[in-house]
Amino acid sequence: MNIGIIGMGVMGHNLALNMADHDFQVACYNRTASVTEEVFKKYPHANMHAFYNLEEFVNALEKPRKIMLMIKAGQAVDAVIGQLLPLLSTGDIILDGGNSFFQDTIKRSAELEAKGIHYFGVGISGGEEGARKGPAIMPGGKKEIYPQIQDILESIAAKAEGEPCCHYIGTDGAGHFVKMVHNGIEYADMQLLAETYLLLKEVAGLSNKEISDIFVDWNKGELHSYLLGITADILADKDVDGTDLIDHILDLSSQKGTGKWTGIEALNEGIDVSLITAACNARFMSNFLTERQSGSKLISKTAVHPQVKDDFIESVRKSLYVGKIVAYAQGFSLYKAASTKYEWHLDLGEIASIFRGGCIIQARFLNDITNAYAAEKTAANLLFTQFFLKQVNANKQDLQLCVKTAIDYDLPVPALLNAIGYLNIASSKWMGANLIEAQRDYFGAHTFARTDKTGKFHHIWQHRKI
Repeated sequence: MNIGIIGMGVMGHNLALNMADHDFQVACYNRTASVTEEVFKKYPHANMHAFYNLEEFVNALEKPRKIMLMIKAGQAVDAVIGQLLPLLSTGDIILDGGNSFFQDTIKRSAELEAKGIHYFGVGISGGEEGARKGPAIMPGGKKEIYPQIQDILESIAAKAEGEPCCHYIGTDGAGHFVKMVHNGIEYADMQLLAETYLLLKEVAGLSNKEISDIFVDWNKGELHSYLLGITADILADKDVDGTDLIDHILDLSSQKGTGKWTGIEALNEGIDVSLITAACNARFMSNFLTERQSGSKLISKTAVHPQVKDDFIESVRKSLYVGKIVAYAQGFSLYKAASTKYEWHLDLGEIASIFRGGCIIQARFLNDITNAYAAEKTAANLLFTQFFLKQVNANKQDLQLCVKTAIDYDLPVPALLNAIGYLNIASSKWMGANLIEAQRDYFGAHTFARTDKTGKFHHIWQHRKI
């Protein structure tokens, strides 16, 4: 057997089928035998082989053994590793394909390496369809070991312009970190589309079908993406009674934590990912449905709405585009900071190229990100690369207009609001931070730097009675 997969859930069995389709012999195991039995009953494949005993599963694999874990992140991963260790030999490879927290991956990598076992944290994006037909794959681990798993991973990955959407990322937790931030960007992308939908529906007064048709048209140009495409499908779909299904879905959204992790790590690194964080906060707030409904009756609303211009729909399109640029600029700034801290040497252009196919955030303009970093490898921020600077300057006024309009109409657009806030900060000569430094020195003697002298200074501030 070329590789073994533990975990026959949706992602696990679809990856197994994908590998089997590419002529790899795949050993399959699940803790609950009935799950494996059901998979093999529904999806029989000559290159997939069921095992119901963990030792027999391990012994069936060619050496060095390659075992991919497709199980729930957290304690379950540690438990399965503990069961595997007595059965493994020096040089064997464990690949964690779940959404494990990257710090856990760093820890496991060090512990297993000391025992002679190689550990890869493998970020996988694309959901059920991606796993079956070709996901985006982000492997992180020991670079000299990667060639031993390269053929399998790159064979099953999605292809974009003939290239596999899978590249070696970096050591230990790099792959899972890149996947984590990918998910943060995904949250931002989805929130931006939700706010775009609100603007078109509540301000422009369009029907779901009309918005769907607009999204289909937008998806032919620079905004082309997987998420925009499926959103067009969603808005056009009908319930069993012929009414729009979207109108029957409760106005609250869930999350699994990776977007939140992105915000926490950004705070740890001192990187502004406010748009991504706003998208997370919007999901949190959506769950206070009863409170929001009460608040809608208690907090006063604007009585008179200003008339919007005829080209408002085009302004919304441009706003969505700028918002996406800001979301990716924030995510890639976090990649840059983490790369330095953990000495991962992340290739930002190559990461963008991985996202071009198979994953949830796949989009046409990822080619532009790849090209931008190829031309300007040391760019401090994606916003300041030649291509994206031109796009931001051409469309920023439309973003401002849409945010102002949303405020006039009392619409919640936290992602778009944070996009314009980020652009204003990123382009500000002065943002009032000097006053904050003075306040810190006043109450805590934290000192401050001066514009006219070098060094740190403390001032004896006058205490005035107010």
